[in-house]
Amino acid sequence: MEFAIALHGGAGAQPGTDYTAQKQHMGRLIVEGKELLLSGMSAVDAVATVVADMEASGLYVAGKGSMPNRDGVVELDASIMDGSQRRAGAVGALPNVVSPVKVALSILVDGRQVMLAGDGAVRFAKQTGAEIVDDPDNYYCEHERHGARDMVGSHGTVGAVALDTLGNLAGATSTGGLFHKEPGRIGDTPLIGAGTWADDLVAVSCTGVGEAFIRSAAAHDVAARMRYSKAPLDEAARAVLEETRKCGGDGGLIAIDKDGHITMPFNSHGMKCAAVSSEMDVVVRVFEKA
Repeated sequence: MEFAIALHGGAGAQPGTDYTAQKQHMGRLIVEGKELLLSGMSAVDAVATVVADMEASGLYVAGKGSMPNRDGVVELDASIMDGSQRRAGAVGALPNVVSPVKVALSILVDGRQVMLAGDGAVRFAKQTGAEIVDDPDNYYCEHERHGARDMVGSHGTVGAVALDTLGNLAGATSTGGLFHKEPGRIGDTPLIGAGTWADDLVAVSCTGVGEAFIRSAAAHDVAARMRYSKAPLDEAARAVLEETRKCGGDGGLIAIDKDGHITMPFNSHGMKCAAVSSEMDVVVRVFEKA
């Protein structure tokens, strides 16, 4: 059966930092993602499951591993998109929820809106039974593992893209945003077409300086280059990263096309990522470029 799945743990990897724990986690998780797809799980449920695991690990700048903003509050962003019907769900500036990507998935399933933010997102999360963080001061304690506690403006995100055995594509992305960001700041992660995209051709999850990815509509631009210019997947992805550079930001992305091809380019120092498919053995990378 044809399948493919890729994940990333952020393009903010810094030379000299030990990412052994993240590489081990990604290696285990990508195999679990493969098994989920081979068991018949849909692409959208598989990416939600993988991203939720990364949020809960505390090893990345998402979920438990997030840093507080300048007011000392952790605000989380996430999005998910089902390429088979272009259904999508997203949350922005959402505090004190264990898994923002699961809330985004609930919004997708609910179908009445695509994105909720702030207090409205909190109410929806509680109404749909999301797990709430009751003691944020002690829960969000793992960010020191990133080796970047004092790096104001440093960034990181998690995400996953998948092609399931029925040929459907999906993508999901989640982040705690920039370290010490302005309260209410929302980057590309929850914006459909900027940080996440999935349709019948390709699924994309981005990571990097969010403002540059918003200004270049990065995730959708990969799909547009493939659809209108017939660009191959890797060519389209690398061209989009060049556009984000022109907008003043670095980063990376992961993408899978309808034929199961995978690309994971970045123009930052490194990007924590992993992938496997029916045509490719497991790969786990941080600084290595394909």
